[in-house]
Amino acid sequence: MDVEESLKYWRDAGHVARRTLEAMKLELQPGKTYHEIIESAERFIHRHGGKPAFPATIHSNDLAAHFTTNHLVQGPDGWEGDMVLQKGDCVKIDYGVHIKGHIGDNALTFEVGNTNNHTEQIKAAKEARDAAIEVMHPGTPWYKVGAAAAQPSLDAGFQPIRNLCGHQLKPWQLHSGVSIPSYACGPDNRGFKGVVEEGGVYAVEPFNTTGKSGLIENIGSPHSSNIYRVTGATTSRKARAKGQLKPLGAQLARNLEERYSTLPFAERWAFPMLEKPFPEADEASLQSKWNALVKKLISIRFLETYHALRCIDGGNICQFEHTVYIAEGGAEILTVE
Repeated sequence: MDVEESLKYWRDAGHVARRTLEAMKLELQPGKTYHEIIESAERFIHRHGGKPAFPATIHSNDLAAHFTTNHLVQGPDGWEGDMVLQKGDCVKIDYGVHIKGHIGDNALTFEVGNTNNHTEQIKAAKEARDAAIEVMHPGTPWYKVGAAAAQPSLDAGFQPIRNLCGHQLKPWQLHSGVSIPSYACGPDNRGFKGVVEEGGVYAVEPFNTTGKSGLIENIGSPHSSNIYRVTGATTSRKARAKGQLKPLGAQLARNLEERYSTLPFAERWAFPMLEKPFPEADEASLQSKWNALVKKLISIRFLETYHALRCIDGGNICQFEHTVYIAEGGAEILTVE
């Protein structure tokens, strides 16, 4: 595939991702459930010519990232009450779209019911994203991008989140090596060496918080996000040949490879594949079989899973994100309507 053809797919994916984000913003109303919005977003993506590059996610207030509902429509670990939007909630929606593996990844923060309780923080997060993109010319050191992203939030009295980063994108790879800081990490930080590369595609997504720490933490079990990914470290064929998987386990693993490649997928997408080989099994039996399959696939490094994330000291979190392509003259925003 030549550069122009590839760039067309990047642009088309970004276009669908942005349209999805803007359409779902209109659904963020008091009384709507998380699950309704998640399913609506994924249907929108399919209807408009894309496929989800990862499960649609939604997070309120101190929840930061990596949560989607499971097939039982349960909340994150420790969640009390129904997963229903309330007036005044500060909600982050984050959607990814792929077309032939080329990914558009974008997010925004919205205040439910327009209570104006979070206006300044939301504005600062959006300005942080835009400030980072503005300095993303070929050759700009990553620490300068981080410093630019941090300043709008600091000026408004909020803390940049330091342990969530933007990321480089490559076909079929949501996180492909380069991490993008959203705080003033300094030129000597070993985690953010290097410079913005011409021809690179990057997801720029600064988070900020009302908390003092500027840090997020994992919630509950390693499976708390309900999101998984085929690692690519081994294959179903190799695992079967080594005796690591029995025939049915290998077949189910092959189904995951064929459906999702190495992009993240939701538990609720994959769980129903157990119904065909076990048509008489009840919910408890199917859940037990799913848990055993996941445990085995993680143990042989076929699968990895994600924690849901929240602010470590309970602060309210805001986020904005664009996907950009780095041309000779600077960043072209791909996630535009």
